[in-house]
Amino acid sequence: MPVFLNSTQPDFEARFVDLLGMKRESDSDVDAIVVDIIADVAQRGDKAVIELTNKFDRLSLTPETLAFSAAEMEAEIAKVPANERAALELAAERIRAYHERQLPKDEHWIDDSGAELGWRWSAVESAGLYVPGGLASYPSSVLMNAIPARVAGVENLVICAPTPDGKVNPLVLLAARLSGVDRVYRIGGAQAVAAMAYGTQTIAQVDKITGPGNAFVAAAKRRVFGRVGIDMIAGPSEILVIADKDNDPDWIAIDLLSQAEHDESAQSILITDDEEFGRLVAQAVEKRLETLERRSVAAPSWRDYGAVVTVRDLDEAAKLSDRIAPEHLELCVKDAEELSNKVRHAGAIFVGAWTPEAIGDYVGGPNHVLPTARSARFSSGLSVLDFMKRTTIARMTPEALAAIGPAAEILAKSESLEAHGLSVRSRLDKINRGGDNG
Repeated sequence: MPVFLNSTQPDFEARFVDLLGMKRESDSDVDAIVVDIIADVAQRGDKAVIELTNKFDRLSLTPETLAFSAAEMEAEIAKVPANERAALELAAERIRAYHERQLPKDEHWIDDSGAELGWRWSAVESAGLYVPGGLASYPSSVLMNAIPARVAGVENLVICAPTPDGKVNPLVLLAARLSGVDRVYRIGGAQAVAAMAYGTQTIAQVDKITGPGNAFVAAAKRRVFGRVGIDMIAGPSEILVIADKDNDPDWIAIDLLSQAEHDESAQSILITDDEEFGRLVAQAVEKRLETLERRSVAAPSWRDYGAVVTVRDLDEAAKLSDRIAPEHLELCVKDAEELSNKVRHAGAIFVGAWTPEAIGDYVGGPNHVLPTARSARFSSGLSVLDFMKRTTIARMTPEALAAIGPAAEILAKSESLEAHGLSVRSRLDKINRGGDNG
């Protein structure tokens, strides 16, 4: 059974802190295994990747078959039913349109001293996108990672999508094609992350790696950060629904299960200002679990990590939500817009009872790669900016250097960095002698 809390109870604060502190990440010590895998791939390249793929995915490959050939991709894409193709095309169109609005602008100006200042944005040259393929294979993740990268202007884009036992999801390959990606490697796990970070004889090193994965993938991304950039370390999925009694309990129950069915370690929380409504939702969850296809995954998630929290009012609900800082936040209340303005920390907000989180996973437009484990307090979901970098630009004229250079010299001396100060002073002396090299 899920945890039932009421903010009027004397022990509420202690129990709520326990809820926040629940450890949902894998308990297995994966880091030591990942360290060895990364070292092996860095040293032996293709051979290590092939051996590890055979071991973990039961798939025998050669350097020539690490990636899908163009003919293989075409053959698999042809298997996609017309209605599924149309749905994926709609999703790609909406995701692209949303992310095109995120493109930042270069800036350039001349300040009061006459110095020319500004910045320019440019895309990373190459990126590797990880797409999960274990418990479930997600073509939507291809769109959410690859489209922002292409919009940003990334030139070289590859995907690693594990295919355990050689089973291919044609939708994943179609999503790659719709996103403008032709190179898809059928490898996964820590070995895929290591291959993209270090490069092998067949797989080129990339500049940035994005995309969610299991505990081994997360540990590998953490390990290779610095050699390459990464988007974030994603943990198990989570959803918080704030709902009043004027909702269908079954709707809310299904919304909670939409994340519970992802992973046994996923977390689904309901906050409501009506205790009886909370119990009706919990009952609806149990009823749905009787027939849900992925109940073997969703039931443990709801049992071990689910929670129903009753609060005095919606202002208190917003405050508790900020402490949870959920990956997904649904606001199913009368004035959802007003409540959304009171929330500071959330990866994504779904406003109103007609906006289920599942829309955001597929066709809403915003990215579904979002911060988990309370990291929405300090980070954002994947965007075009994750595939771009900002270069600052400065140009001094002699007049500008004369105006601000002495201050730089003083600060350099205060930090005992003599050469810093001399590099400015030598130019100031030339200006004082009447020289000007422009």
